[in-house]
Order: sequence, then C-alpha cells, then structure tokens
Amino acid sequence: MNMDPRLQEALNDQVTAEYTASLIYSQISYDLSKMSFSGMSAWMSAQADEERLHAGKFSDHLLARNTSVKLSSITLPDLEITSALEAFTIAYAHEKKVSEMIRNLARVADDVRDFDSRTLINWFLQEQIEEEDTVSGIVDQLRMVGDDGAGQLRIDARLGAERGQAPPAQ
Repeated sequence: MNMDPRLQEALNDQVTAEYTASLIYSQISYDLSKMSFSGMSAWMSAQADEERLHAGKFSDHLLARNTSVKLSSITLPDLEITSALEAFTIAYAHEKKVSEMIRNLARVADDVRDFDSRTLINWFLQEQIEEEDTVSGIVDQLRMVGDDGAGQLRIDARLGAERGQAPPAQ
C-alpha cells in the first residue's frame, strides 16, 4: 500500500496541525478558567482532547499504510484572550483554517488517485462542517448576550453540562 509522498507529507502536516489545535484549545481553556468560565473552559479542554484523537486517526492511517509519522515544529499564536466572545471567535477562525487544510487533503488525495485515504478524509470533511457549525453558533449566542453577565453564565453552564461538568451549587 504505497502512498504518494505528496499525500504522506500532507497527512503528516495534518497530524502536526491537530496537535497544534489541541494546544490552542488548551490555552483558550486556561484563559477561560482564569476568567471564571469553568463550563466554557471544560468545553475547550474537551475540544483539546478531541484534537489529539484526530491526530491519532491520521497517525494510525499513516502507520496502517506502512508509512512514517513525522511530527514537525509547532508554533503557537500569542493569545491574550480577554473575553468569552474573543475565545470562541479565535476557536471559530481556527476551525475554518483546519477545514481548509482538510479540503486540501482531499484535493491531494484526488490528484494522486489515493482512494484508500478518502474514507478517512471524508469523515474529517463532515466533522469540520459540524465543528464550524457548533462554534459559530456559540459565537452567535455570545454576540447576542453581549456584556450581559447572566447571559454569559447561562452559556457557560450549558457548555459545561455538554462536557459532563456538574452545574455549580445554587
């Protein structure tokens, strides 16, 4: 099961990109926790875990195809998040970037006629549609509530509940 070097390189780049996304989500989680948004922090932390799982899916595919996984350097943006809206806006922009990378994987796989990679890539194409939709919905809700603390706390509680975090005692 030989793999074209172009696709192998693109998949390895994606493994690194998934780890980068995990670290970005971790940093956002820390910043949200510092702002006392424990639910949003838990949501971002779960996203970080999910990105590591995504890196594993790509790595497993490379290894199953008898190729090597080669991680490259990770450069993180200098994030200084000051609001929940800013945190989710950054997350949404990053998801859009990842979506384009996945679309590029599809283009490379098609160019080199690697049909064996398309099932994996197609799964990620669908996953990115869901990710963008979810995060853009949160951005919309945060814009709607604006600076209303009660509204932000309701969103925080909902996102924490989605990730299995117990609601705060009343």
